[in-house]
Parts: sequence; C-alpha cells; structure tokens
Amino acid sequence: MTDQEILDTCSRILRDLMSDDSIVLEMETIRGDVDDWDSFTYVNFIVTVEMEFGLSFAVADVESFDDVGAIVRRIQELLP
Repeated sequence: MTDQEILDTCSRILRDLMSDDSIVLEMETIRGDVDDWDSFTYVNFIVTVEMEFGLSFAVADVESFDDVGAIVRRIQELLP
C-alpha cells in the first residue's frame, strides 16, 4: 500500500467522522489545520484508523504523532 493510498483512507475516515466532505489530508497536515479537529475527534480518528488497517498503535505513538505524515509512516511500519 502506498503512502498516498493510506493518506486517502485517512482523509475519508476524518471526513466521515467530521461530516465534512471538504477535508483532504496531506502529509504535513496537523490537527490545527482542520477546523474543529479536537482531542475527542482525534481519539475517534485513531481508533477508526486502527480498525480500518487492522493494527494497533502504542500509546506513545498516539501521543507523539505531530502530523498526518507521522501517522502514515507508522501505519507503513506496522502493515505486514
């Protein structure tokens, strides 16, 4: 799976969670770049990403993700 495919999936997940079809995530996107992406939505996003990709992030990972690119890179590392 390519970084772009993961990024597209993450964008779809966040669009669904926030009911906002205009959201398009980039590798450099941070939560502050997306209106109303609060900590509750972040937790829901992470859980949904884990379910979608069939993986589990360590708590330290979740706390250290500084942008969407970090999430994409970690997904790549965890995928078989």
